Amino acid sequence: MVTLAFATSIIAVQSTAILPLLPVLQRELHTSLPAVTWTLTLGLLVSAVAMPLLSKLGDMYGRRRIILGALTLLVIGSVVAALATSLPWLLAGRMLQGFVSPLLPLSIGLARSLLPRHQLATGIGVLSATMGFGSGGGMILAGLVSGDYQTLFWIVGASGAVAGVLVVFLVKDTAPARRGRPDLPGALVLTIALVTLLLAISQGASWGWTSPGVLGLFAVAVVAAVVWVAIERRVAEPLVELAMLTHRGTVGATVASLLLGFSFFMVVTGVSNFTQAPAATGYGFGATTLEVGFFLLPSTLFMLVISLFSGRLMRRFAASMMVGVGSVIVAVGALWLALSHGSGTDFYVASSLLGIGLGIGYAALGTMAVEHVDPASTALAAGVNALVRLMGGSMAGAAIAAILAALPGEPGFQWVFGVAVIGAVVAAVFAFVFGLLNRNLVPAA
Repeated sequence: MVTLAFATSIIAVQSTAILPLLPVLQRELHTSLPAVTWTLTLGLLVSAVAMPLLSKLGDMYGRRRIILGALTLLVIGSVVAALATSLPWLLAGRMLQGFVSPLLPLSIGLARSLLPRHQLATGIGVLSATMGFGSGGGMILAGLVSGDYQTLFWIVGASGAVAGVLVVFLVKDTAPARRGRPDLPGALVLTIALVTLLLAISQGASWGWTSPGVLGLFAVAVVAAVVWVAIERRVAEPLVELAMLTHRGTVGATVASLLLGFSFFMVVTGVSNFTQAPAATGYGFGATTLEVGFFLLPSTLFMLVISLFSGRLMRRFAASMMVGVGSVIVAVGALWLALSHGSGTDFYVASSLLGIGLGIGYAALGTMAVEHVDPASTALAAGVNALVRLMGGSMAGAAIAAILAALPGEPGFQWVFGVAVIGAVVAAVFAFVFGLLNRNLVPAA
């Protein structure tokens, strides 16, 4: 479990370490900030497609085997990104790194087959929380390398290689493989739908929301989504079990995960961009990448500590209740920044609230997503939950680009944090409501 937690944390590290480096990449690669933002968004897009695809392959060919394959792609992508001297090569490396995302559902599936029942909640809680404190760790790592993106990617690649060696020697796969065929057409159409949707959102402010280009992209996204649903309903081995998205026991976790992922990336990206803005702008601190990491350090520490006690908490409180409470605390942290962001103290307070909320919410989301499904569908349910969390993060990147393009400066950041508040509040509502609706459901064995 320690090995799986270490491997899973790399997902978040490679996703968020890039955030404080965006201004550096813009300067080093001689490109625009909107263009370089795709180093984050594209990685999340690949993650969103790879999550259900590789989770299904894990059920078919063995979860441990697919974990090793994903870590291999991470190492290759890290080497490509470390050697990149142009944006296209960096994007290629980031795309390969995105294939590591299924480690979370695959690890949760292994945990359910390896751990005794009384330790399962703690195991899933720790694995889920790694996404949180790994995100803060990525920010700090970016600061420690002083903005040197090449060194950062070498470290990520080395970490992936170490994790792979540990998995080879310390992790066993007890679940038998199942026959089936991967849904490659579904993966292709889902990719088209997500890329066109996020491109339309991110470029809406600069191209014009009613421009032919943006309206055309939205139209393609809608058509692709309809086609994807039709494919998933007809194919024998669908990429995503649509019934799992609307399953009474999982839909609350699905919506809450989407919105928490959205709010988390809105706040973290907003903090990074706001604090690094030059003081001459009238609102920024001119912070270094290391200082950004320290602003987010409290969230990392709180998420780490809370994850260790998640098992005890979930033996006393329902997972849905914990997700709801955690979402409310995240909303309070985002609201703090929307109203008060004039000093470093504001960011330390908000970061602490964010860490407490996400520590409670993320630790319980994994359990909330799988507690009412058949054990054989554990990895699938966890994969759907992690998928929508990544989709939320992808939408956050596009939403921030659109907000700041329409409202540059301090008002734009207030809207960024304000939208994060709304997302977290709605996540809390869904968690509480569906927790009440499911209170009579018996957890799966």
